[in-house]
Order: sequence, then C-alpha cells, then structure tokens
Amino acid sequence: MDATEVAIIGAPMDLGAGRRGVDMGPSAVRAAGLHARLASLGYSVRDLGNIEVVQPESTTPKSTSARFLDEIAASCTRLAKIVERAASAGQFPLILGGDHSIAAGSLAGLAKYYRKSKAKFGLIWIDAHADMNIPATSPSGNVHGMPLAAALGMGPRELTHIGGFAPKVSPQNTVLIGLRDVDPAEGVNVRESGVLAFTMRDVDELGLRQVMRRAIAAASDGTEGIHLSFDMDSIDPDYAPGVGTPVSGGLTYREAHLAMETVSDSKLLRSLEIVEVNPILDTANRTALLAVELIASAMGKRILP
Repeated sequence: MDATEVAIIGAPMDLGAGRRGVDMGPSAVRAAGLHARLASLGYSVRDLGNIEVVQPESTTPKSTSARFLDEIAASCTRLAKIVERAASAGQFPLILGGDHSIAAGSLAGLAKYYRKSKAKFGLIWIDAHADMNIPATSPSGNVHGMPLAAALGMGPRELTHIGGFAPKVSPQNTVLIGLRDVDPAEGVNVRESGVLAFTMRDVDELGLRQVMRRAIAAASDGTEGIHLSFDMDSIDPDYAPGVGTPVSGGLTYREAHLAMETVSDSKLLRSLEIVEVNPILDTANRTALLAVELIASAMGKRILP
C-alpha cells in the first residue's frame, strides 16, 4: 500500500443479517486496540466515526425477499461517499462492519474513485459464504447474502446502481476464497458470473499460499490495486466464535494470518474491510481481538522485522 494515513470508517449495519448484535462490531474492533496497533506500524490514523444506520426497531421491512432493502441502500450510499472521499484524499480506507451488506457501499465508493482516472480495481472476497444471492434465489431475504452479486451488477437496482452505475468490479478481477456454505441457486450465480472461486476443498488441496498467489494474480490483472473484503466467518468458529453465521471447517488462525500477510507482501492492497464481528456472540472479545491482529498483518506487521 502507498498511503501512510488510514481512514477508519465504521458501518454499524445489522439490517442485512438475521441475528442482532453485529452493529456493535465497529466499536468492539476499536476497543480491541485498533488505533494503537496501526500507530505502532507507523501509520497516522484518522477515525471518521460511524455512518448513520437506522435501527430495525424503528422501521418495517417492505419485502421478505430483500429485507430492509431501501434502508440498507441509503446507508450504503452514505458509506460510498465517505469511502470515495477518503480514497481521493490519499488515505487508506479501512471499513469496519457491521454485516456484509455494507460492501455494496464500500465497493461503490471505491469504484467511483477509480472511475475518475478511468482505472479499475480488483477484489478478493474471503468468506464462508458467496454473498451472491439475489432476491429470487435467497432463502432468507437477508441482504448480507447479496452484496457481491450487487457489485457485479446482479440483483435489485437499489444496490447495483449505488453511485449511478453498474457493475462496480469486473468478474475477471474478482476472487472468492474460503467458500463452504453456498445456497444451491446461489452456486449457479457464482458459476455463471465468471468470478474465480476457491472453496475450502480447494484450500485443502492446493494450500492457502497457492490459492492466494492465484487470487492476487487475478485481482491485480490490469487493475490499480486490490480491495480485500474479509468476513470473520471465513475463520473456523474455534478461533472466531463471535460471528452471526458460524460454519465449521473454516480457515485456521495461521491460514487467516497467511492470507493477510500474502496480500500485504504483494504491495497491491489499497483498501480493506472487516465485517461480521458480533460481540453478543463472542467470548471476551476474542473475535474482535483477532480482527485487529489480522488487520495488522494486512497492513505490514511481521514476525521478524
């Protein structure tokens, strides 16, 4: 990464999830020592606070196929503007979720920033879930299962056209890593989209180092850099219990760090988001503490200097 100033942007969204508590994720990560850890790595830190998100108790979803869609789109539009502004100021956007629906906003802001110079960016999406449902394929109607589809131009216009255009990222520069819980119809979306997808079986067979090398090559092909969207449920719940949708068989502690370290080594990381930390379901803030460790690894922390 080139930026020496990190802009922390909180997105306390839990409208897209089926379980409450993930809106406290940004505060939990901050409380786990994020600012001090970044400063110890030599970065100046500017915390831009949290975007405004309405509470579920104050509104009623208009649809069961995409719950709280309008409210999520409104918050993501606010997030997109802040992310674009931070990137334009030469800062490194570090977005803290909230549920993964916030990615519709962060990716919109980044895409608008890169479009100003007729450039594009690549995306590495590390997650147990593909997040490529659309309302017609979603079993739950939870929008946190739809943001990647939206970024690729699939799904409701309220999400796909945040910022006024679609898609936000090219499928040829989009890589999913760690998949192990994909809805049947969603799997068809993944296959037909043209993205590069690595399941946990691929991680087991190839090894994470090889997977990350291939992912970085695809995401950086013809792009100005890489955005990494990291869902904490990609990690096995033995190490990260505080997530809304835990699935056994995920990345180990060291595999998660290796993923971050490998992206850091590439010098291509331009922005990062960490999502789905749920303190209500956590134990002694373990998941938030791990999130801070992983952010540090992505931002250049090494075992030996």
